[in-house]
Amino acid sequence: MENIALIDSFSEFKNEKQIDRVTLMAILEEVFRAALRKKFGSDDNFDIIINADKGDLEIWRNRVVVADGGVEDDNEEIELSAAQKIEADFEIGEEVPEELKIIDLGRRTVLSIRQNLKQKIMEYDANLTYKYFQDLVGELYTAEVHHIRRKVIILLDEEGNEIIIPESHKIRSDFFRKGDNVKGVIEDVELRGNKPTIILSRTSPKFLEKLFEQEIPEVFDGLIQIKAVARIPGEKAKVAVDSYDDRIDPVGACVGMKGSRIHGIVRELGNENIDVMNYTNNMQLYITRALSPAKVSSVNLDEENLKAEVFLKPEEISKAIGRNGTNIRLASQITGYEIEVIREGAVEIDDVDLSEFSDEIDSWIIDEFKKIGLDSAKSVLDHSLDYLSKQTDLEEETIQEVQNILRSEFE
Repeated sequence: MENIALIDSFSEFKNEKQIDRVTLMAILEEVFRAALRKKFGSDDNFDIIINADKGDLEIWRNRVVVADGGVEDDNEEIELSAAQKIEADFEIGEEVPEELKIIDLGRRTVLSIRQNLKQKIMEYDANLTYKYFQDLVGELYTAEVHHIRRKVIILLDEEGNEIIIPESHKIRSDFFRKGDNVKGVIEDVELRGNKPTIILSRTSPKFLEKLFEQEIPEVFDGLIQIKAVARIPGEKAKVAVDSYDDRIDPVGACVGMKGSRIHGIVRELGNENIDVMNYTNNMQLYITRALSPAKVSSVNLDEENLKAEVFLKPEEISKAIGRNGTNIRLASQITGYEIEVIREGAVEIDDVDLSEFSDEIDSWIIDEFKKIGLDSAKSVLDHSLDYLSKQTDLEEETIQEVQNILRSEFE
Protein backbone atom coordinates (compact mmCIF):
# COMPACT_ATOMS: atom_id res chain seq x y z
CA MET A 1 0.00 0.00 0.00
CA GLU A 2 1.46 3.39 -0.98
CA ASN A 3 2.18 6.08 1.63
CA ILE A 4 -0.43 8.47 0.19
CA ALA A 5 -3.16 5.85 0.50
CA LEU A 6 -2.22 5.21 4.10
CA ILE A 7 -2.20 8.97 4.85
CA ASP A 8 -5.71 9.28 3.42
CA SER A 9 -6.90 6.40 5.56
CA PHE A 10 -5.30 7.99 8.65
CA SER A 11 -6.89 11.38 7.97
CA GLU A 12 -10.40 10.19 7.16
CA PHE A 13 -11.71 11.62 10.46
CA LYS A 14 -10.14 15.08 9.97
CA ASN A 15 -13.22 16.33 8.12
CA GLU A 16 -15.38 15.67 11.18
CA LYS A 17 -13.40 18.31 13.06
CA GLN A 18 -12.82 20.67 10.11
CA ILE A 19 -9.03 20.71 10.56
CA ASP A 20 -7.20 22.14 7.57
CA ARG A 21 -4.77 19.89 5.68
CA VAL A 22 -1.66 21.93 6.58
CA THR A 23 -2.41 21.57 10.29
CA LEU A 24 -3.08 17.88 9.78
CA MET A 25 0.34 17.46 8.12
CA ALA A 26 2.05 19.17 11.07
CA ILE A 27 0.27 16.80 13.46
CA LEU A 28 1.21 13.87 11.20
CA GLU A 29 4.91 14.73 11.38
CA GLU A 30 4.76 14.99 15.15
CA VAL A 31 3.02 11.61 15.43
CA PHE A 32 5.36 9.87 13.00
CA ARG A 33 8.48 11.22 14.71
CA ALA A 34 7.16 9.88 18.03
CA ALA A 35 6.63 6.45 16.38
CA LEU A 36 10.15 6.50 14.88
CA ARG A 37 11.70 7.34 18.25
CA LYS A 38 9.82 4.46 19.83
CA LYS A 39 10.80 1.94 17.11
CA PHE A 40 14.40 3.00 16.37
CA GLY A 41 15.40 4.82 19.57
CA SER A 42 15.96 8.14 17.76
CA ASP A 43 14.50 10.18 14.93
CA ASP A 44 17.51 12.51 14.51
CA ASN A 45 18.66 10.81 11.30
CA PHE A 46 15.20 10.77 9.70
CA ASP A 47 13.81 13.34 7.27
CA ILE A 48 10.05 13.60 6.96
CA ILE A 49 8.93 15.35 3.79
CA ILE A 50 5.32 16.46 3.60
CA ASN A 51 3.51 17.57 0.48
CA ALA A 52 0.45 19.41 1.83
CA ASP A 53 -1.07 19.87 -1.64
CA LYS A 54 -0.97 16.18 -2.50
CA GLY A 55 -1.47 15.00 1.05
CA ASP A 56 1.63 12.81 0.70
CA LEU A 57 4.33 12.06 3.30
CA GLU A 58 7.79 10.54 2.72
CA ILE A 59 10.15 9.18 5.36
CA TRP A 60 13.87 9.02 4.58
CA ARG A 61 16.43 7.41 6.88
CA ASN A 62 20.02 8.63 6.56
CA ARG A 63 22.76 6.14 7.53
CA VAL A 64 26.56 6.40 7.36
CA VAL A 65 28.44 3.76 5.30
CA VAL A 66 30.88 1.61 7.34
CA ALA A 67 33.02 -1.43 6.45
CA ASP A 68 31.31 -4.80 6.34
CA GLY A 69 31.08 -6.21 9.87
CA GLY A 70 31.66 -2.77 11.45
CA VAL A 71 28.03 -1.79 12.14
CA GLU A 72 27.49 -0.85 15.82
CA ASP A 73 24.10 0.89 15.42
CA ASP A 74 22.04 -0.43 12.51
CA ASN A 75 19.73 2.60 12.74
CA GLU A 76 22.54 5.05 12.01
CA GLU A 77 25.04 2.87 10.13
CA ILE A 78 24.93 0.61 7.04
CA GLU A 79 27.51 -1.89 5.70
CA LEU A 80 29.34 -0.99 2.51
CA SER A 81 27.99 -4.02 0.62
CA ALA A 82 24.39 -3.17 1.55
CA ALA A 83 24.87 0.47 0.56
CA GLN A 84 26.30 -0.50 -2.83
CA LYS A 85 23.16 -2.55 -3.54
CA ILE A 86 21.25 0.72 -3.29
CA GLU A 87 23.79 2.60 -5.42
CA ALA A 88 27.01 1.03 -6.70
CA ASP A 89 29.38 4.00 -6.19
CA PHE A 90 28.78 4.55 -2.42
CA GLU A 91 31.98 4.63 -0.35
CA ILE A 92 32.79 4.34 3.38
CA GLY A 93 31.96 7.54 5.28
CA GLU A 94 29.25 8.70 2.91
CA GLU A 95 25.62 9.16 3.96
CA VAL A 96 23.01 6.92 2.39
CA PRO A 97 19.39 8.19 2.19
CA GLU A 98 16.87 5.37 2.05
CA GLU A 99 13.09 5.77 1.81
CA LEU A 100 11.09 3.99 4.50
CA LYS A 101 7.56 2.96 3.56
CA ILE A 102 4.94 3.42 6.26
CA ILE A 103 3.78 -0.15 5.78
CA ASP A 104 7.33 -1.34 6.53
CA LEU A 105 6.99 -0.02 10.07
CA GLY A 106 4.75 -2.97 10.88
CA ARG A 107 1.05 -3.40 11.50
CA ARG A 108 1.25 -2.66 15.24
CA THR A 109 3.14 0.59 14.68
CA VAL A 110 0.71 1.66 11.95
CA LEU A 111 -2.26 1.07 14.29
CA SER A 112 -0.50 2.98 17.06
CA ILE A 113 0.16 5.90 14.68
CA ARG A 114 -3.50 5.93 13.68
CA GLN A 115 -4.66 6.00 17.32
CA ASN A 116 -2.18 8.72 18.29
CA LEU A 117 -3.16 10.80 15.27
CA LYS A 118 -6.83 10.62 16.23
CA GLN A 119 -6.00 11.64 19.80
CA LYS A 120 -3.83 14.57 18.64
CA ILE A 121 -6.60 15.81 16.33
CA MET A 122 -9.11 15.63 19.19
CA GLU A 123 -6.71 17.55 21.47
CA TYR A 124 -6.17 20.17 18.79
CA ASP A 125 -9.90 20.54 18.24
CA ALA A 126 -10.56 20.78 22.00
CA ASN A 127 -7.91 23.50 22.42
CA LEU A 128 -9.33 25.39 19.45
CA THR A 129 -12.84 25.24 20.93
CA TYR A 130 -11.54 26.23 24.37
CA LYS A 131 -9.74 29.31 23.03
CA TYR A 132 -12.77 30.29 20.91
CA PHE A 133 -15.17 30.23 23.87
CA GLN A 134 -12.63 31.84 26.20
CA ASP A 135 -12.90 34.92 24.00
CA LEU A 136 -16.70 34.77 24.33
CA VAL A 137 -16.86 34.77 28.15
CA GLY A 138 -19.35 37.46 29.17
CA GLU A 139 -21.01 37.55 25.73
CA LEU A 140 -24.53 36.53 24.68
CA TYR A 141 -24.83 33.09 23.11
CA THR A 142 -27.72 30.98 21.82
CA ALA A 143 -27.86 27.20 21.51
CA GLU A 144 -30.49 24.49 21.12
CA VAL A 145 -31.70 22.19 23.90
CA HIS A 146 -30.40 18.70 23.16
CA HIS A 147 -30.98 16.85 26.42
CA ILE A 148 -32.60 17.69 29.76
CA ARG A 149 -31.32 16.15 32.96
CA ARG A 150 -32.36 16.77 36.54
CA LYS A 151 -29.50 19.11 37.45
CA VAL A 152 -28.25 20.27 34.07
CA ILE A 153 -29.53 21.20 30.62
CA ILE A 154 -27.32 20.14 27.70
CA LEU A 155 -27.33 22.35 24.60
CA LEU A 156 -25.74 22.05 21.18
CA ASP A 157 -24.76 25.02 19.01
CA GLU A 158 -24.67 25.10 15.20
CA GLU A 159 -21.11 23.71 15.19
CA GLY A 160 -22.07 20.78 17.40
CA ASN A 161 -20.31 22.15 20.51
CA GLU A 162 -21.82 20.95 23.78
CA ILE A 163 -22.83 23.72 26.19
CA ILE A 164 -24.36 23.20 29.62
CA ILE A 165 -26.66 25.18 31.91
CA PRO A 166 -26.22 23.92 35.50
CA GLU A 167 -29.24 24.18 37.80
CA SER A 168 -27.59 27.08 39.65
CA HIS A 169 -27.42 29.11 36.41
CA LYS A 170 -31.05 28.53 35.45
CA ILE A 171 -33.85 30.97 36.30
CA ARG A 172 -36.33 29.28 38.63
CA SER A 173 -39.24 29.76 36.21
CA ASP A 174 -37.29 28.45 33.18
CA PHE A 175 -38.98 25.56 31.41
CA PHE A 176 -37.41 24.20 28.24
CA ARG A 177 -38.20 21.40 25.82
CA LYS A 178 -35.87 19.57 23.46
CA GLY A 179 -35.31 21.71 20.36
CA ASP A 180 -35.90 25.05 22.12
CA ASN A 181 -33.40 27.84 21.46
CA VAL A 182 -31.97 29.11 24.74
CA LYS A 183 -30.16 32.41 25.23
CA GLY A 184 -27.66 33.17 27.96
CA VAL A 185 -24.21 34.53 28.59
CA ILE A 186 -21.02 32.44 28.45
CA GLU A 187 -20.13 32.30 32.13
CA ASP A 188 -17.02 30.10 32.14
CA VAL A 189 -14.99 27.65 30.07
CA GLU A 190 -13.01 24.85 31.69
CA LEU A 191 -10.70 22.35 29.99
CA ARG A 192 -11.32 19.03 31.71
CA GLY A 193 -8.97 16.46 30.25
CA ASN A 194 -9.27 16.85 26.48
CA LYS A 195 -12.83 18.20 26.55
CA PRO A 196 -13.84 21.83 27.12
CA THR A 197 -16.80 22.38 29.47
CA ILE A 198 -18.73 25.48 28.39
CA ILE A 199 -21.12 26.96 30.97
CA LEU A 200 -24.04 29.15 29.90
CA SER A 201 -25.68 31.32 32.57
CA ARG A 202 -29.11 32.92 32.67
CA THR A 203 -28.74 34.11 36.27
CA SER A 204 -25.63 36.26 35.85
CA PRO A 205 -26.04 40.06 36.18
CA LYS A 206 -23.95 40.18 32.99
CA PHE A 207 -26.80 38.45 31.14
CA LEU A 208 -29.17 41.30 32.02
CA GLU A 209 -26.54 43.87 31.02
CA LYS A 210 -26.04 42.19 27.63
CA LEU A 211 -29.79 42.03 27.03
CA PHE A 212 -29.91 45.81 27.56
CA GLU A 213 -27.14 46.20 24.96
CA GLN A 214 -29.08 44.00 22.52
CA GLU A 215 -32.50 45.57 22.99
CA ILE A 216 -31.70 49.26 23.58
CA PRO A 217 -29.79 51.03 20.78
CA GLU A 218 -28.53 53.87 23.00
CA VAL A 219 -26.86 51.33 25.31
CA PHE A 220 -25.33 49.46 22.36
CA ASP A 221 -24.02 52.73 20.91
CA GLY A 222 -22.54 53.83 24.25
CA LEU A 223 -24.83 56.86 24.64
CA ILE A 224 -26.20 55.27 27.80
CA GLN A 225 -23.87 53.46 30.17
CA ILE A 226 -24.90 50.69 32.56
CA LYS A 227 -23.07 51.52 35.80
CA ALA A 228 -24.29 48.63 37.99
CA VAL A 229 -26.62 45.63 37.96
CA ALA A 230 -28.05 43.61 40.85
CA ARG A 231 -30.33 40.61 40.41
CA ILE A 232 -32.34 38.05 42.29
CA PRO A 233 -32.87 35.92 39.16
CA GLY A 234 -36.49 35.47 38.13
CA GLU A 235 -37.77 37.78 40.86
CA LYS A 236 -36.39 41.30 40.82
CA ALA A 237 -33.47 43.33 39.47
CA LYS A 238 -32.12 46.85 39.73
CA VAL A 239 -30.12 48.54 36.96
CA ALA A 240 -28.31 51.85 37.44
CA VAL A 241 -27.83 53.82 34.20
CA ASP A 242 -26.15 57.07 33.28
CA SER A 243 -25.74 59.29 30.21
CA TYR A 244 -23.08 61.89 29.44
CA ASP A 245 -25.53 63.66 27.16
CA ASP A 246 -27.94 65.84 29.15
CA ARG A 247 -30.46 65.64 26.32
CA ILE A 248 -30.94 61.90 26.91
CA ASP A 249 -33.09 60.61 29.74
CA PRO A 250 -31.34 57.27 30.43
CA VAL A 251 -34.18 55.74 32.44
CA GLY A 252 -36.86 56.78 29.94
CA ALA A 253 -34.78 55.53 27.00
CA CYS A 254 -34.27 52.14 28.63
CA VAL A 255 -37.88 51.64 29.69
CA GLY A 256 -39.50 53.09 26.57
CA MET A 257 -43.05 54.31 26.07
CA LYS A 258 -45.29 52.31 28.43
CA GLY A 259 -42.39 49.89 29.01
CA SER A 260 -42.19 48.92 25.33
CA ARG A 261 -38.39 48.65 25.23
CA ILE A 262 -37.88 46.73 28.44
CA HIS A 263 -40.81 44.37 27.87
CA GLY A 264 -38.76 41.95 25.75
CA ILE A 265 -36.07 41.75 28.42
CA VAL A 266 -38.62 41.11 31.16
CA ARG A 267 -40.19 38.32 29.07
CA GLU A 268 -36.79 36.71 28.37
CA LEU A 269 -36.09 36.66 32.11
CA GLY A 270 -39.33 34.97 33.10
CA ASN A 271 -41.17 38.19 34.05
CA GLU A 272 -38.38 39.37 36.31
CA ASN A 273 -39.34 42.77 37.77
CA ILE A 274 -36.70 45.29 36.62
CA ASP A 275 -36.20 48.68 38.30
CA VAL A 276 -34.17 51.12 36.20
CA MET A 277 -32.67 54.02 38.18
CA ASN A 278 -30.42 56.99 37.52
CA TYR A 279 -26.84 56.57 38.72
CA THR A 280 -25.18 59.30 40.81
CA ASN A 281 -21.87 59.74 42.63
CA ASN A 282 -23.81 61.22 45.57
CA MET A 283 -24.00 58.06 47.69
CA GLN A 284 -26.81 59.29 49.95
CA LEU A 285 -28.96 60.07 46.93
CA TYR A 286 -27.89 56.80 45.27
CA ILE A 287 -29.02 54.75 48.29
CA THR A 288 -32.27 56.73 48.42
CA ARG A 289 -32.95 55.87 44.76
CA ALA A 290 -31.96 52.25 45.30
CA LEU A 291 -34.60 51.86 48.02
CA SER A 292 -37.42 53.09 45.75
CA PRO A 293 -40.44 52.91 45.91
CA ALA A 294 -39.90 53.75 49.59
CA LYS A 295 -39.54 57.44 50.47
CA VAL A 296 -36.40 57.86 52.57
CA SER A 297 -36.31 60.61 55.21
CA SER A 298 -32.53 60.71 55.73
CA VAL A 299 -29.36 58.65 55.33
CA ASN A 300 -26.32 58.44 57.64
CA LEU A 301 -23.19 57.01 55.97
CA ASP A 302 -20.25 55.15 57.46
CA GLU A 303 -18.02 55.33 54.37
CA GLU A 304 -15.09 53.58 56.01
CA ASN A 305 -17.10 50.43 56.82
CA LEU A 306 -19.53 50.80 53.88
CA LYS A 307 -22.56 50.92 56.15
CA ALA A 308 -25.65 53.13 55.90
CA GLU A 309 -28.39 53.94 58.40
CA VAL A 310 -31.58 54.78 56.54
CA PHE A 311 -34.39 56.54 58.41
CA LEU A 312 -37.96 56.06 57.21
CA LYS A 313 -41.44 56.71 58.43
CA PRO A 314 -43.15 53.54 59.74
CA GLU A 315 -45.45 53.27 56.71
CA GLU A 316 -42.44 53.33 54.33
CA ILE A 317 -40.48 50.53 56.00
CA SER A 318 -42.29 47.62 54.32
CA LYS A 319 -41.74 49.26 50.91
CA ALA A 320 -38.01 49.65 51.58
CA ILE A 321 -37.69 46.05 52.73
CA GLY A 322 -39.80 44.58 49.94
CA ARG A 323 -41.34 41.13 49.74
CA ASN A 324 -39.05 38.63 51.49
CA GLY A 325 -36.46 41.40 51.81
CA THR A 326 -35.73 41.52 48.06
CA ASN A 327 -35.75 45.33 47.72
CA ILE A 328 -33.27 46.03 50.49
CA ARG A 329 -31.00 43.14 49.41
CA LEU A 330 -30.81 44.49 45.87
CA ALA A 331 -30.27 48.03 47.15
CA SER A 332 -27.32 46.77 49.20
CA GLN A 333 -25.90 44.87 46.23
CA ILE A 334 -26.14 47.73 43.74
CA THR A 335 -24.76 50.39 46.14
CA GLY A 336 -22.17 48.21 47.86
CA TYR A 337 -23.38 49.40 51.28
CA GLU A 338 -24.81 47.36 54.14
CA ILE A 339 -28.13 49.10 54.73
CA GLU A 340 -29.88 49.21 58.10
CA VAL A 341 -33.46 50.45 58.14
CA ILE A 342 -34.42 52.57 61.17
CA ARG A 343 -37.89 53.82 62.01
CA GLU A 344 -38.00 57.57 62.18
CA GLY A 345 -38.38 58.91 65.75
CA ALA A 346 -37.28 57.45 69.06
CA VAL A 347 -38.40 54.13 70.44
CA GLU A 348 -41.43 54.49 72.69
CA ILE A 349 -40.63 54.97 76.36
CA ASP A 350 -42.46 51.80 77.30
CA ASP A 351 -40.84 49.85 74.43
CA VAL A 352 -37.47 48.08 74.51
CA ASP A 353 -34.88 47.84 71.73
CA LEU A 354 -34.35 44.26 70.51
CA SER A 355 -30.59 44.51 71.08
CA GLU A 356 -31.37 44.63 74.83
CA PHE A 357 -32.36 40.96 74.59
CA SER A 358 -29.04 39.76 73.10
CA ASP A 359 -28.33 37.66 76.20
CA GLU A 360 -31.53 35.65 75.62
CA ILE A 361 -31.98 35.85 71.82
CA ASP A 362 -29.22 35.00 69.33
CA SER A 363 -27.90 38.03 67.41
CA TRP A 364 -28.63 36.44 64.01
CA ILE A 365 -32.32 36.07 64.99
CA ILE A 366 -32.43 39.73 66.05
CA ASP A 367 -30.86 40.65 62.70
CA GLU A 368 -33.60 38.75 60.85
CA PHE A 369 -36.25 40.96 62.50
CA LYS A 370 -34.24 44.12 61.85
CA LYS A 371 -34.03 43.23 58.16
CA ILE A 372 -37.78 43.72 57.89
CA GLY A 373 -37.73 46.94 59.95
CA LEU A 374 -38.63 45.47 63.36
CA ASP A 375 -36.09 46.77 65.86
CA SER A 376 -38.07 46.88 69.10
CA ALA A 377 -39.91 44.39 71.26
CA LYS A 378 -43.36 45.83 70.62
CA SER A 379 -42.82 45.95 66.85
CA VAL A 380 -42.27 42.18 66.90
CA LEU A 381 -45.21 41.54 69.21
CA ASP A 382 -47.51 43.68 67.05
CA HIS A 383 -47.25 41.22 64.16
CA SER A 384 -48.77 37.78 63.81
CA LEU A 385 -46.81 34.56 63.78
CA ASP A 386 -47.92 33.89 60.20
CA TYR A 387 -46.74 37.32 58.97
CA LEU A 388 -43.34 37.02 60.65
CA SER A 389 -42.70 33.50 59.31
CA LYS A 390 -43.43 34.68 55.74
CA GLN A 391 -41.29 37.82 55.99
CA THR A 392 -38.23 36.22 57.64
CA ASP A 393 -36.21 33.04 57.28
CA LEU A 394 -37.14 31.98 60.82
CA GLU A 395 -39.11 28.89 61.84
CA GLU A 396 -42.49 29.44 63.54
CA GLU A 397 -41.20 27.67 66.65
CA THR A 398 -38.29 30.14 66.88
CA ILE A 399 -40.58 33.15 66.40
CA GLN A 400 -42.98 31.85 69.08
CA GLU A 401 -40.09 31.43 71.51
CA VAL A 402 -38.87 35.00 70.82
CA GLN A 403 -42.35 36.46 71.33
CA ASN A 404 -42.66 34.62 74.65
CA ILE A 405 -39.37 36.15 75.81
CA LEU A 406 -40.51 39.63 74.77
CA ARG A 407 -43.95 39.29 76.43
CA SER A 408 -42.33 38.29 79.72
CA GLU A 409 -40.48 41.61 79.70
CA PHE A 410 -43.73 43.61 79.70
CA GLU A 411 -45.54 41.26 82.07
